[in-house]
Amino acid sequence: MKTNLLMLAAVAGVALAAPAQADGIEIRKAALISAEDGYVLEAEFDVTLTHTLEEALNKGVPLYFTLEFELTRPRWYWLNEKLSNTRHQYRLSYNALTLQYRVGVRTLYQNFASLPEALDFMSRVRVRDIAETGALRRGSNYIAALRLRLDSSQLPRSFQVSAVGSRDWNVSSDWYRWTVTISP
Repeated sequence: MKTNLLMLAAVAGVALAAPAQADGIEIRKAALISAEDGYVLEAEFDVTLTHTLEEALNKGVPLYFTLEFELTRPRWYWLNEKLSNTRHQYRLSYNALTLQYRVGVRTLYQNFASLPEALDFMSRVRVRDIAETGALRRGSNYIAALRLRLDSSQLPRSFQVSAVGSRDWNVSSDWYRWTVTISP
């Protein structure tokens, strides 16, 4: 009996010490890459929905995520110059008839058999037309900022009331900032 209690306490201690998967969005990496026709943003996220969001999604409530990107040129003599301020919207929905999840980006849609597959697709971002080829000067430094967030203003009105101040409905990454250097 005493050894069973010790084993139970040891198992409980290991379970409490194990890191929990946090609900929300974290940015793994982001980069601005030069291409023939301009610059391309490539980023990877860890997207984990809260239980409340997953339940609402499975009951037919579409979730809208907004990807925000800013590119500025710092100036010591004046305010920073904004070169790019881009927003892209992703729509995540569930179809109960086909039992499939669907991710929409602009006018393109793709279906997935499971929620982890749909979230994995949303987690890898490649956005073209961030800046034109000649917009960034060689030998200059720029500051890039990126975040992905659930757009609670796109939720149905009844859910928007619940979303105010609730951590279950406010899923967002922090702003991720990095310096972009255009080599000479």
